[in-house]
Amino acid sequence: MSQSHRFHPTILRAYDIRGIVGETLSAADARAIGRAFGTMLAQKGGRVVCVGYDGRLSSPELEAALVEGLVVTGMQVRRIGLGPTPMLYYAAKVSGADGGIMVTGSHNPPNHNGFKMVMGGKPFFGADIRRLGEIAAGGDFAEGKGEAVEESVAERYVERLVQDYRGKRDLKVVWDAGNGAAGAVLKQLTDRLPGRHTLLFADVDGTFPNHHPDPTEPKNLVKLQDTVLFEQADMGIAFDGDGDRIGVVDGQGRILWGDQLMVLLAEEVLADQPGATIIADIKASQTLFDEIERMGGTPLMWKTGHSLIKSKMAETGSPLAGEMSGHIFFADRYYGYDDALYAAIRMMNVVASSEYESLAHRHDRLPHPVNTPELRFDCPEDRKFAVIEEVKARLKEQGADMVDIDGVRVRRPEGWWLLRASNTQAVLVARCEAKTAQGLKTMTALLEEQLAASGIAFQAA
Repeated sequence: MSQSHRFHPTILRAYDIRGIVGETLSAADARAIGRAFGTMLAQKGGRVVCVGYDGRLSSPELEAALVEGLVVTGMQVRRIGLGPTPMLYYAAKVSGADGGIMVTGSHNPPNHNGFKMVMGGKPFFGADIRRLGEIAAGGDFAEGKGEAVEESVAERYVERLVQDYRGKRDLKVVWDAGNGAAGAVLKQLTDRLPGRHTLLFADVDGTFPNHHPDPTEPKNLVKLQDTVLFEQADMGIAFDGDGDRIGVVDGQGRILWGDQLMVLLAEEVLADQPGATIIADIKASQTLFDEIERMGGTPLMWKTGHSLIKSKMAETGSPLAGEMSGHIFFADRYYGYDDALYAAIRMMNVVASSEYESLAHRHDRLPHPVNTPELRFDCPEDRKFAVIEEVKARLKEQGADMVDIDGVRVRRPEGWWLLRASNTQAVLVARCEAKTAQGLKTMTALLEEQLAASGIAFQAA
């Protein structure tokens, strides 16, 4: 007898499913997700699903319930076990599976967890996730006799990563897995790479005892920076909780942000594919778009969100895309999804491609505009998109030079400012950048003016 299931309204997000374990997310939810996903796959004639999980304490229980739900809809489930999210993407891709689900809370706090999904080789998000919720609420699940088998892919995955290493010299690299899921394969990976490797926090521990696994927060990179300086290493590499986002520091311990990494990675890609389209999200520095153009590429600014970027890559045939948050997507010699371990290999290639020039020197050579960090302003869920529309209307009246594919990004001779609604929280997200400190003040004042006109206080959340 089919049974309907209603999810907590906060967990079905734009790009994935995420909740607080024991409060908004439970094993019963995981089982219902398995049944609804299996039903959707069965309707499309699919049968085979790969399932993986990260190192959170709640992940094994949620994975077991998810698999149970998939099996009763007739699915053949391949359980790849503990590892990073891109290892699940890899397993689904190379095995020709019809779908894949990763149990992961990504970089969220330890008591959170969730699910990232692919179906038919494409990201599963937006309308797909809404449909999954409707199927569960209706309780009209497919029924069948499936089975689950355990299938280790870690060794093949690591071999595939190493395959694209082309460094001309040995490097000293410090790696920080932050006790996240990347640690499950990191020793295997570094054992196969030339050079000297120092591993920090590579044991998987879902309590994250050393620091939170989010490489976009400078405070989480302090140990990596200190170790790079102590070891006199060429570079340091950090991962988020599930290994799909990268953080990098140079030999002087300075952080390279997502758009700076993209400039260096694009150089190598454009040498092989002149004129190629390189995609970056709307939060990226103008420097990145200018540099892509200077190197003979075709820059494309697109919406923030890993699923949206992956879809746009497939549509445009782009070999490389990236987000400020550290998601880097390679379709150049790879599969077009965000894999921070693969991005690490490609960054090592960039650094080891010259006998003489260090990453620190390359960092110095990049243009260095002045910018704000990401600013976040509290704004009620039912108001945030309306505010963006109000701002857009006022700017149109003023004849502003703007891009409005995802919020508004306003360009002026001094620089630019951006305001967009978060897809996952009750906040507005902003960023300002300019060539000079005075220009940055002007950009920030223009942003503040627009927020005030819509009744939003200029006070970062």
